[in-house]
Amino acid sequence: MTAMTTATLANPQALLGDVAAGFRAGTLVPFVGPGVSALEEHGAPLSPEELADFFATKTALPKRAKGNCWSAAQYIESTRFRDTVTVWMQEAFAAGVAPSPFHHWLAQLPLPLIVDAWYASEMHAALLASGRGDWAQVQGITRAGIGEDRWFRFYDATGAACEADTAAQATTLLYTPHGGIAPAANFLITDADYVEVLTEIDIQTPIPEEVRQRRTGLGFVFLGCPFNDQLLRIYARQIMKRSSDRHYAVVDVAKLTRNEARFLEEQNIAAIDLPLGEALAALMAA
Repeated sequence: MTAMTTATLANPQALLGDVAAGFRAGTLVPFVGPGVSALEEHGAPLSPEELADFFATKTALPKRAKGNCWSAAQYIESTRFRDTVTVWMQEAFAAGVAPSPFHHWLAQLPLPLIVDAWYASEMHAALLASGRGDWAQVQGITRAGIGEDRWFRFYDATGAACEADTAAQATTLLYTPHGGIAPAANFLITDADYVEVLTEIDIQTPIPEEVRQRRTGLGFVFLGCPFNDQLLRIYARQIMKRSSDRHYAVVDVAKLTRNEARFLEEQNIAAIDLPLGEALAALMAA
């Protein structure tokens, strides 16, 4: 029996109990994707496909870039320069996405690490609203045209830029590997951005040292995260590297592609086969 089959047959409520206990103990890391916010209507794009559609409203895209936000952004950068990509990303997320009750719930927990895997910065807003001052954020950044030899920037709870040593003192570190609209509109978005990152991702230099230290021994819980793209799977795999050997994901098992199912099996990610909204409500109730 394969690991994927075992995970599929496991009692989802029992797995949710394990996740709730792990969150309370600080031994599991929430890896929050745009699917959490997409449970409600918002004006901003809440999937890579929706972001690609937004770019298509701004300019005519070649066939190869349609439906792929990273290729679309690369085409825009090639034809209209990087500043246009940044301006249009800011426009896409200008209306803001209100944090969900689940974001607010997470923000109250003294978790050592939270990963927010989308650009809308809902988790940042929830932490701001929590009134806590003991958290910091590290965002992935593009190195295109900025003249900086680094892969990320740190910010304190007020949104001010800070040094890694300051962020290391925080109880909770929010990691936004792809960047985000807040606090400073850093975006890792074009094919070229990711090609550059992926040249070094195996040796982990694009992953902040503080993230690498905090993930040691912890498991990850994927919530509202799409894994239908190889780039997203690679990034998740590298962020999980050298952490625990037990992880979880709320997914619809019947809709998993072969590549998605293989990814869960290879990474020992237990599939919690429940509707996302039901799973989030159960976690908050626990």
